[in-house]
Amino acid sequence: MEPGGQRRGTQCWWLALTQIKYSVPEEVKVGSVVGNVAKDLGLDISSLEERRFRIVSGAEDAQFEVNPNNGALYVHGNIDREELCERIHPCIKNLKLVAENPMEIHHVGVEIMDVNDNSPSFQEYEKILEMSESTITALTAG
Repeated sequence: MEPGGQRRGTQCWWLALTQIKYSVPEEVKVGSVVGNVAKDLGLDISSLEERRFRIVSGAEDAQFEVNPNNGALYVHGNIDREELCERIHPCIKNLKLVAENPMEIHHVGVEIMDVNDNSPSFQEYEKILEMSESTITALTAG
């Protein structure tokens, strides 16, 4: 007891911050395993369900799920790179995973790889350049 008869409580919790990165091709089949997050983080697989190991980063990350029985991160929904990232390169979806007792927060980045399923597009169909015969050789035209 503290002087004056007051009791001071002690709270103890552990916070771990980690980041790992995986890559997966777009349009990969739903149910495909991206990687084993628990194994790569060195977590005890037998305690994952008890520790409520899960993704907490929001509904926009519904493309991925983590299996609380074995720690595998797998594809849960259709992944279309153009829809998710448009012109952003690289296309990385950041996930936040939590395990409780003790509290651990882990960040996982999943890079969505383009499979070149769209034809390239150009602003102009064709460009005509006219150059004089007297143009200096090795001159760059822009």
